[in-house]
Amino acid sequence: MSNGQWYPPEWPGRIRALAAGELTAAVPRRAATVMLLRDGAAGGAPAVHMLRRRTSMAFAGGAYAYPGGGVDPRDDDRLVGWAGPAPAAWAERLGVGTPAEAQAIVCAAVRETYEEAGVLLAGPTPETVVTDTTGEDWEADRAALVSRELSFAAFLERRGLVLRSDLLGAWARWITPEFEPRRYDTWFFVAVLPAGQRTRNASTEADRTVWITPGDAADGYDRGELLMMPPTVATLRTLRPYATAARALEAASDQDLTPVLAQARLDGDELVLSWPGHAEFTKHISAADADETRGEGESGNVELTADAEGGAR
Repeated sequence: MSNGQWYPPEWPGRIRALAAGELTAAVPRRAATVMLLRDGAAGGAPAVHMLRRRTSMAFAGGAYAYPGGGVDPRDDDRLVGWAGPAPAAWAERLGVGTPAEAQAIVCAAVRETYEEAGVLLAGPTPETVVTDTTGEDWEADRAALVSRELSFAAFLERRGLVLRSDLLGAWARWITPEFEPRRYDTWFFVAVLPAGQRTRNASTEADRTVWITPGDAADGYDRGELLMMPPTVATLRTLRPYATAARALEAASDQDLTPVLAQARLDGDELVLSWPGHAEFTKHISAADADETRGEGESGNVELTADAEGGAR
């Protein structure tokens, strides 16, 4: 393969079925993901926390991604402890109709980062953030969140915490193509790793975590060593210019949140798959070549050295 673009072998058949009216597009589920950044050593480029999805996963198995997941219906609980920009301001920024919808998306971003990376963007006051989320009691609460036995609002109340929405910056929005059986309308956020906290692989969906500079990750993709989905690569490229994590967070307000939705069309016997505004991901697949895509994207995930956080660098 020429790069590490995730491309399932069943896509050509599904695209043809959608074009023929034989496939009904699933309604995308709202989701959030967080590009967690920390500054590099000795003034080096900041690194982003990524996880590698288990190869057994039905969606994007083996691909590198950021912590994230779907909105929990209880994420719009009006009792959630909140600090930072109000949900109404977030609704305008995120392009959704109501403050409750915006609150649910922001809550999902914070909750999923805690569930999958052990990092919590919350504090006992609007000006502070927790510095340690380790210990059996914290782990019990995290497990209860994962199993949905505990709502995020109840978790914050139990801990005497408020969600720090000011620690997040909305960066991008991508929607899973209409021909995919599992579809997500995903908002990408950027955040800085809070002082005193450390990431860990707390996700059952990942077999590896890494701290890697956006530039190195994008280069690994370009060489075909790291498997990724288009939204991941695109956001890595936009993070690359920032010299510090704080500067990236400051730049979030200038990012375009116009949704990116893949488009597929039939041009004779050729399938053309494209992502508006991202020409590098365009694919042209002839009927004769469709079967050859089955092996695409399966080789060369780079082995990274494990660090003290249970991940890699």
